[in-house]
Amino acid sequence: MIAILDYGAGNLRSVEQGFARVGIPAAVATTPEEMRQASGLVLPGVGAFASAMEALRGGTLLPELLREVEAGKPLLGICLGMQALFDSSEEGTGVAGLGLIPGKVKLLPRETAEGTQKVPHMGWNTIQTQPSPLFARLPDEPYVYFVHSYACFPESPEDVLATAHYGVDFAAAVRRDNVIGMQFHPEKSGSVGRVILENFAAMVEGGVR
Repeated sequence: MIAILDYGAGNLRSVEQGFARVGIPAAVATTPEEMRQASGLVLPGVGAFASAMEALRGGTLLPELLREVEAGKPLLGICLGMQALFDSSEEGTGVAGLGLIPGKVKLLPRETAEGTQKVPHMGWNTIQTQPSPLFARLPDEPYVYFVHSYACFPESPEDVLATAHYGVDFAAAVRRDNVIGMQFHPEKSGSVGRVILENFAAMVEGGVR
């Protein structure tokens, strides 16, 4: 069973339905005990970084989340949930992230060398992937669905699983050991997203490698 953490800042049902569409057992978790019983964890998120971190730190799930990750349980952060994995964000000055992946979250530029662009970055875009079990059975440069104004910039290139371009290159997916993040929404990314969720579940089942 995969536990989808309900900390008050997530699009829980769409993620739950995304797993259900590919036949993967997943359920919303509201207690530390439900997290302990799960084989993998998902940290979803929509909204603002500061309020999401406040909700996470103000609830009962964070201490257990950190214990489970430290013990090696796979964790997947989606969209704002991925941004929460980092040290800090320009969206919430002075607000610390979880610090599970070193790096910062920065506002996407409106003015670029390619001209003026709309922010948020919303819609379909290609990603350039590194070899990873997460992207098994996918075509080169698959299309996925984004909705975000801020993007992640890891300190170490080794933590980057995929990049995308929207005025600048940014990390579309990251991984450090058992911690994985996706800036895009796999649950909204059609057949590509379904394969990614299946691959994540297979990694959970087999132990993240």
